[in-house]
Amino acid sequence: MTQTIFLMLLLTCVCTAEITVRVKGPARIPHTSDGPVTIQQGDSKDHTRPYIHPLRSPDGKHVLTQFSPGHHKHQTGLYWGQTRINKRDFFHNYRGDYWKHIKNCLGNNSMEFHSQLLDGKGTPMLGDRQQWNYIPGKDHYILDLKWTGTAMQDVTIGKYSYGGLFLRMPWKRGIKAACLNSEGHKNQQGEGKSAKWVDLAMQIEGMEEMAHVAMIDHPANPGYPTLWRIDGQFGVGPALARRGDIQIPKGKSVTYRYRLVVYEGNDFRAPLVEQAMKSFGP
Repeated sequence: MTQTIFLMLLLTCVCTAEITVRVKGPARIPHTSDGPVTIQQGDSKDHTRPYIHPLRSPDGKHVLTQFSPGHHKHQTGLYWGQTRINKRDFFHNYRGDYWKHIKNCLGNNSMEFHSQLLDGKGTPMLGDRQQWNYIPGKDHYILDLKWTGTAMQDVTIGKYSYGGLFLRMPWKRGIKAACLNSEGHKNQQGEGKSAKWVDLAMQIEGMEEMAHVAMIDHPANPGYPTLWRIDGQFGVGPALARRGDIQIPKGKSVTYRYRLVVYEGNDFRAPLVEQAMKSFGP
């Protein structure tokens, strides 16, 4: 009897565990072909740096990210990049002389990007692992990121006013846009300020109400609550090294986690974002 119960529990664990497989092409969520793709890895041969584009509205019909806009050609939807890693700029440089693609992995509701950041001689400096996990909701969805950087040399992420996770929504002059942070600062009032989250809203063509992407800092992150970058075109992201240099000795790793809440509404739904923050566990 005891052995039977053990086998049943084992089978339950095996069946409910998500299987992750290596894929050659762009990763996407959901990865089935019978519905709209909500989240997709960018597929540009010139852009070796991993990025997500398109990121879509909860109904899967509208694109909420912008790839390489004229006002910031280096920005690629939703991506990770630091401006000063051993004095090399990975925020503004995305090609193969800076980034080396290793592999992509895909699960039912998750995807992973594995890369290496290269020094000026082409030698790997930092291993870059991005684990993205999708959680569907009733009228919204959640996208979690766990970023792990593993030093292959002694690494210094130099102090700078922006760099790290960054979101570029399709801004253009005259578009309706706004943002609100956890401390009540609106729009550019939140630039350089410390906050637990920032909620960015923008009018997207074809959507009845404003599209929102709220970015939440995890309480276990170094420097929590982080300082934020909010640029003049409503590009938003946590600025990890804004307070000072970050050191990663060779062979050591550092991890940062973030949660994105994607929803539609003409008002800021602070209770939804706060609840998502509370459930964002260790």
